[in-house]
Amino acid sequence: MSVQESILNKLSEIEKSENIVILHTIESGSRAWGFASLDSDYDVRFIYVRRKNDYLRLEKIRDVIEWEINEIYDINGWDISKTLCLLHNSNPTVFEWLHSPIVYRSHDIMKEIIPQLDSYFSCKSGIYHYINTAVSTYSKHLREENIKLKKYFYVIRPVLACKWILENKTPPPVLFSTLVDSVADDYIKPIIEELVRIKTETSETGKSEHIPELDEYIKDSIEEIKRYSESVPDNKISDWKQLDEIFLKCIECHEKI
Repeated sequence: MSVQESILNKLSEIEKSENIVILHTIESGSRAWGFASLDSDYDVRFIYVRRKNDYLRLEKIRDVIEWEINEIYDINGWDISKTLCLLHNSNPTVFEWLHSPIVYRSHDIMKEIIPQLDSYFSCKSGIYHYINTAVSTYSKHLREENIKLKKYFYVIRPVLACKWILENKTPPPVLFSTLVDSVADDYIKPIIEELVRIKTETSETGKSEHIPELDEYIKDSIEEIKRYSESVPDNKISDWKQLDEIFLKCIECHEKI
């Protein structure tokens, strides 16, 4: 049985066990970003909806399902109610789930919904999220003598995501190669591309010595993004009406099955 078939079988098990309908299932993390190591696990993420009556109970049901975590699979999902509330707050993780290049399964209604949701992306919130991720990882892991390869990427990717947002005012693409091609400076691209090659040919625990040119690029980019981030307008949409309508449509999906 292939990994794809195994994941699809697990999704059916989840639906039956939890009495839910899974609306959208994708790959997250390094496999979706395009720089998985030889032994990277599968970060499977899904969005689901329950029966209408489940949402009307006084005793609330947990809005997260954590199904399986081991060396091969990391499978969990969010209720559509949680997902839409996070979208209202312009949570960048939700946009990454919605635009992952690896989709295992998706309900027809998602084709109608996804294009409507990008309007909830806030450039200011997105930049704050990604720059804080970059700074935190940089301070914790990039000051060591030997650096885990994946930690380099956990700084470079959010830095490039910020550059994308500043330039395009849209959610950044999930694929790392698209970010590099679009917003990385030409002189640094060969260095990043070589690092991707090494990362994909080694294990998750693979390490690298410091790359001075890349360290300097990261440092300069972080300082530049911090300077520009203050002037980015907050374009967050506060209206709930469209999200309420989407929520009801998703519940109808469960009622029809």
